[in-house]
Amino acid sequence: MVIKIKYNNNRYDLVKSEMLDKFLADGRVKEFYRYSENRWVTVGLDPMRSGKGTFGGDERRSTELQRTIQR
Repeated sequence: MVIKIKYNNNRYDLVKSEMLDKFLADGRVKEFYRYSENRWVTVGLDPMRSGKGTFGGDERRSTELQRTIQR
């Protein structure tokens, strides 16, 4: 997916989502357009993407197949 971004120098660009992750990590992006909300997101102000966290709750995705395999 291609995403609109605004660099820290106020120039605009279109980048692939993988590049957005890198640019955010490098601190090169001031804003990016979040299509799901139809708005620009400001880095450091609005909620950002997060990495994969560790889930500490109970596993609830057990299926009949998984139960059968465990027998």
